[in-house]
Amino acid sequence: MKTNILAVLLLAEGIAGHAIKRHQAPSDCEATGKAVYFLTNDAVNSVVALLINGDGSLSKNKVTVTPSGGNGSNTINGATMQPAAPDALVSQSALTIAGNHIFAVNAGSNTLSMLAISKHDPTKLKLVGKPAAVPAEFPNTVAASAKNNIACVGASGKVAGITCTSFSNSGLGAMDTLRSINLGQTTPPVGPTNTVSHVLFSEDESTLFTMVKGDPATNKTGFVSTLAIKKPKSCDGGKGEAASAAPQDARVSPAGTAVLFGSQIIPGTNTIFATDASFGAAILSVDAATGQAAVVAKSAIDGQRATCWSAFAPSTGSVFVTDVARPRVVEMSPKDASIISVVDLSAGGDPGFIDLKAAGNFLYALSPGNGTTDAAITVLNISAGQGKARVVQRLGLDGVAGANAQGLAILS
Repeated sequence: MKTNILAVLLLAEGIAGHAIKRHQAPSDCEATGKAVYFLTNDAVNSVVALLINGDGSLSKNKVTVTPSGGNGSNTINGATMQPAAPDALVSQSALTIAGNHIFAVNAGSNTLSMLAISKHDPTKLKLVGKPAAVPAEFPNTVAASAKNNIACVGASGKVAGITCTSFSNSGLGAMDTLRSINLGQTTPPVGPTNTVSHVLFSEDESTLFTMVKGDPATNKTGFVSTLAIKKPKSCDGGKGEAASAAPQDARVSPAGTAVLFGSQIIPGTNTIFATDASFGAAILSVDAATGQAAVVAKSAIDGQRATCWSAFAPSTGSVFVTDVARPRVVEMSPKDASIISVVDLSAGGDPGFIDLKAAGNFLYALSPGNGTTDAAITVLNISAGQGKARVVQRLGLDGVAGANAQGLAILS
């Protein structure tokens, strides 16, 4: 039945949601990525791949759905005590790319999957080996380093923490000893607060940062974790040997933050742009050697409800953030977190947006819908520079994914 629905989606040009008039660029080919990927996060978890056309739009003629070999899951919404959707995993980076491999969390089966991307067709994926067992519960965010051949996971369940593993073309190794985080949670966890938000590597991939949300209602403080990644020492410089993560991380709670979420490493600096769902976003000055982090600038976003996801766009030198409960994208400065522009996306009918990613002259933002509205990805052209982002496409995903959808990665 699902195959029939998917076939209809692929063949019918206007079936998936609202049609938005595209503004064609003078050239047929723009600076962009090759394909977009996200997780269905359903009971049978799968990675969805969509081809990116030369004009930056997403192709309706090329959609694949590849099982991850694991199961998705949902956190429990603390306000309703029902399964949360949208924002089922309360995290950024539920899947990521390193080289020609995708790494995806399976929150319902406590595993991490690795899939190979075909060099001939970026929508063709193949599971590599077996998913690796995570020594924690409800893994909801992953980071991978191609430079060090290491992948690290953050987990938010009853057994919570940070764990890493090496990888090769043959698949994933065994996860290492868990660096426990005492969240006092259940499995699945009750969120969105008091959970792990995002794991990400530093620009040189020598440090893993983990953002952990606090819970203002119970005076529980969130923090930034800093974990060193070490290359093996040998006569040949460690060639062919896997890097490893230090046995212990450093943790600090930057004053002025409360619910740290999706974050971006600002290239060429020692700063991290971090969203904070309690007010907007902050710029953190970080010393990777000591694990110290402090707020150097912050900005409240007027009318925000849950500013949680972020994407740095090299082409504009700005950061774009989204809110699961507001149909808009806010553009901010990576220097002082000041607001540059607000792009109203309400015309598409989406209730809000979660994961997003920039590639070349385009920004791609995922809306899982809410069970009533369909899931969709909205594409914005950002080639004109700061403050001039414009919508060029809304691709509905009805029949492919729904309110559980999470994560977004792009193959460059």
